[in-house]
Amino acid sequence: MYIIIVGAGDIGSQVLDLLTRTQNELVVIETDSDVAEQVSRDYDALVLNADATMKETLIDAGAEQADAVITTTDQDATNIMVMLLAEELDIESKVSVVQNPEHMEIFRRIGVNVLENPQRLIGEYLVRAVQRPSVKDFMSLAGGAEVFEITVTETSPIAEKTLQEADSAGLLGNDVLVVAIERGEEVLTPRGETVIHAGDLLTVFSKEGVTGEVMHTFTGKDE
Repeated sequence: MYIIIVGAGDIGSQVLDLLTRTQNELVVIETDSDVAEQVSRDYDALVLNADATMKETLIDAGAEQADAVITTTDQDATNIMVMLLAEELDIESKVSVVQNPEHMEIFRRIGVNVLENPQRLIGEYLVRAVQRPSVKDFMSLAGGAEVFEITVTETSPIAEKTLQEADSAGLLGNDVLVVAIERGEEVLTPRGETVIHAGDLLTVFSKEGVTGEVMHTFTGKDE
């Protein structure tokens, strides 16, 4: 793929690290001359020390052949301007970091795949790790829904029951769904007759999020 990356700071450099491991043709646009020089030394990529909010810069970066553009700067105004230009230049795939959650919808209206402020997400993750230590990983969805990973304990009401039995006992309800089960080296697709064992790592969808009732179902505790 031919990919234009705007910004080579903390996030941009991580993107570069990942993309240079595969066969991609990369162009980096960076306004800081020192950073641009360092990137040109460290990565196999064309680096432009220029302003990506100028249409000519994106043209110089090869917008006409670009498959994607990724903006990683800490300024939403810069990112949205680049995305608008990318739309005008018919770059098919557009991805951007968004610092202010209130701006997410603006990006989405022009077909941009967005990632909310990573620092905010890290902070949210750390707080959740303190509040819900049994939850190993989670992803927030619209309307308060969440997908999360949790290990079943021996005191869990669901332990040693089939999913059908758990449903009949009212342990899951209509708004909680076990999506996957990791058991040792195996990943199982849940069925009604699947027995949940203590120690299983479950991937769970909950429409109401990780509530105390949901936690009790899988851990026996109202964390």
